[in-house]
Amino acid sequence: MQTITAGYQGVSLLVNLNWDRLIYIATIAAALGGGAWLGSYH
Repeated sequence: MQTITAGYQGVSLLVNLNWDRLIYIATIAAALGGGAWLGSYH
């Protein structure tokens, strides 16, 4: 159980450190996906 808790804390720390990077990547992915979706209809 301690290993699971320690792993969860490690993941939580990683997410906190890279949160802005994750949002940045998600925004680019959404923009590319939206552009491809719009482009496929016109």
